[in-house]
Amino acid sequence: MPTADTLLSLSLSPTALLLLVLGIALIESLALVGLLVPGVVLITAAASMAGHQMIALPWLIGAAFIGAVLGDGLSYLLGARYSERVLTRWPLSQHPEWLGRGARFFEHYGVYSVFIGRFVGPVRPIIPLVAGMMHMPARTFLLANITSAALWAPAYLLPGYLLGHTWQQRLDLPANVEMALFVMAASIVGLAIVFSWGRAQVGRDGRVYFLIAGLARRVPAIRRPWLAMSRSGEVPLASLFLSLLAITLACAWTLLVLKHPEPLMIDLQAQRLFAWLDTDWLTATSLMLAKIGDKAGIVALTLPWFGWLVWIKRWDLLTHGALALGGIGALNTLGKAVFARPRPDTPEYLTGSFSYPSAHTSTWVVVVGLFAAFAALRLPRQRRMWVYWLAMVTALPMALSRLVLGVHWLSDLIGGALLGLVVCAVVQINWQRRYRPPLPALPWAALLLGPLVLLSIRVAFFPPV
Repeated sequence: MPTADTLLSLSLSPTALLLLVLGIALIESLALVGLLVPGVVLITAAASMAGHQMIALPWLIGAAFIGAVLGDGLSYLLGARYSERVLTRWPLSQHPEWLGRGARFFEHYGVYSVFIGRFVGPVRPIIPLVAGMMHMPARTFLLANITSAALWAPAYLLPGYLLGHTWQQRLDLPANVEMALFVMAASIVGLAIVFSWGRAQVGRDGRVYFLIAGLARRVPAIRRPWLAMSRSGEVPLASLFLSLLAITLACAWTLLVLKHPEPLMIDLQAQRLFAWLDTDWLTATSLMLAKIGDKAGIVALTLPWFGWLVWIKRWDLLTHGALALGGIGALNTLGKAVFARPRPDTPEYLTGSFSYPSAHTSTWVVVVGLFAAFAALRLPRQRRMWVYWLAMVTALPMALSRLVLGVHWLSDLIGGALLGLVVCAVVQINWQRRYRPPLPALPWAALLLGPLVLLSIRVAFFPPV
């Protein structure tokens, strides 16, 4: 078995799972960080894995209890020590309303706010920070912290533990699919963190941006390229970092697939899982997505937009869009020809076509990624991350539909998504090299209705290609 597959096939030991639960509980309760991490999802997933391994409940609840107490305690100390200075730190510097919401909650419930706030999602990571800033007595805070954590730990862990304890028997899931589920969930959470916390750090008001800008002032070798890239007003650090990260991961992942031409362990696990999930309506939906995401579907989706750009003579946008779609198409064709990886199943309309990378996934990532990038430029900074999260939610069904149809391995989807991110980042870097005039008012009715009509015709009357 390949080394990578051996590592992926390993289950977490009971000790590692307990430490994981403790870490999630701590981070989920930690000031500011807890606002950016999907703590409920992570703690439920970890508790489910613990239940599946029959880890003793007292140890599991104890780990969550300790993590929650430590997280709130550190938040309290942070507020007591730094007080008003936390307002100048990201993310509160961009979201002062979060602290205002916590302060109002604290004023309303007084000494009980720490206890009650533990169970109120929007203010949970803020209340201990506010308690420290308001100089709540340490003994009072500690009492509320311990008692609330003692109730919080079992309340949040038991549903996930029960699910993990019973899912294999009651749901009759195929054996050994946990790692495939974990990889898919971890990828989604990782992308969400990158496009929320990561993008904020490399944006103009982010800590990384300020750090590199200060370095550019002192180092002549960095100053010149920094000034050259800032002609459009802001150095595109987010796109630069995304390109470096995506290129590195795409190359590493492709080397892994090339080294092991047989399906990886997670490929076989995902195949078993989606074969078990397969239903008539899911297959029909996936066939519809196959038509939307192929060449004809992409043309139907983008043609009205390209027509409008020709009408308003925005040749720069038109050129970048054409290069993005042409570039990802060429890379997909070249990759399939070079790697020649067989598909799990090859329907008649895909005869002669290979598996790696997934063209549907990569092309759809480029389309929704560039739409999100240009839409984000028209929004305030505080709301931009929601556009990227919406893009991820839109791209996910397209990718997973390929597993439902059985025409790709999971590793094909990962490679395709990384390739799409590379193209998105490169196109964005080139776009941001200089100032671009804003677009006029968009005719939303035509630009939304046009693609909808063309896609409906394409899905209803033409087979997938």
